[in-house]
Amino acid sequence: MYKFFEDRSRQFWLLHTLGWLGFAIVNYLGSLVQETRDAYLIVIGLDAYIGWLITIPLRYAFQRVWFWPPWKMVITVLLLAFVIAAIWTAVRNFNYWEIYRHGSRPGDWVKYIRDTPVAFYVILSWCGLYFGIKYYQTLQLEKQKSLTATNKAHEAQLKMLRYQLNPHFLFNTLNAISTLVLINESDTANKMLSRLSDFLRYSLYKDPINKVALEQELYAARLYLEIEKVRFTERLTIVFDIEPGTEQARVPSLILQPLIENAIKYAVASQINGGQITITAKKFGHDLLLEVADNGPGMTITNGLPKTSNTSATAESGVGLVNTKERLAALYDNDFALVLTHNQPTGLKVNIRIPLQLEKTEREHA
Repeated sequence: MYKFFEDRSRQFWLLHTLGWLGFAIVNYLGSLVQETRDAYLIVIGLDAYIGWLITIPLRYAFQRVWFWPPWKMVITVLLLAFVIAAIWTAVRNFNYWEIYRHGSRPGDWVKYIRDTPVAFYVILSWCGLYFGIKYYQTLQLEKQKSLTATNKAHEAQLKMLRYQLNPHFLFNTLNAISTLVLINESDTANKMLSRLSDFLRYSLYKDPINKVALEQELYAARLYLEIEKVRFTERLTIVFDIEPGTEQARVPSLILQPLIENAIKYAVASQINGGQITITAKKFGHDLLLEVADNGPGMTITNGLPKTSNTSATAESGVGLVNTKERLAALYDNDFALVLTHNQPTGLKVNIRIPLQLEKTEREHA
């Protein structure tokens, strides 16, 4: 039904017909006030039909003048409306004298067009409705084009943000695999390479526009952390605290990745004894709370971003957080939160709050 009415040509014929049908009904109701014969109903029907027929050429004429200068278009519309009104008036009066008056014609031919001002008002109303509807349709079409362009730009931005993989991670991983091969740890190198392949496949083939189940996101996080576990061995401790029932919550793909990368770099790699990373997911009312916490040396938080003595480190960690915040803003508008706090006794916590959208609920509404 929507596609049927979406066609602008169908819209015109439907509204055009309904408009003249309404004109006939109004005239019929007005005739009930006076004592009229049944023949007058025929006259009303003919008047509406002639009006329906004679205004059709106006549509094609107005399509040609639509892009003219305003003053020229207004003058043309008024002239055409007056000519159509005069012709319609003459035909209406002819029907009236021939059918209702049984051929009792007036002696003065001017009486055939004396009601032109009234008819001009009706035709001018038709023109006003036509231009009003056409302007509205054009405005809606422009809005649709603008929304389409915005959505395309929005999708491109999300993809750009999502595909900003850390090149240091790839370099370090490949370097670790190379080292394992040199020391004849081929089994470990093979496992590490397999995990890297699975992780890259996940990151490249998951559409950043669509959300994924949290369990898939945690699967990718485990792949990444298992790769890093080979590098750091006992220096890296990983803890998952996932509340039952949150596994099917919908989250942006790889939304935890930059947060885990920052924790690895500044809480584990920077310490001789390594560190612990805790990933938490739990429900809070109608929201889903995600947390990535570490027990590293921590950072000074300024304007929601970590601040260290190393300017480049601050910039790199800040880019990951800004990237994450921009993705969340693009997907959830203002219905999200990303907060950095100090972990106790040491370290940093990054908390994300997003609407709780369960995969089962989305399927039910599909």
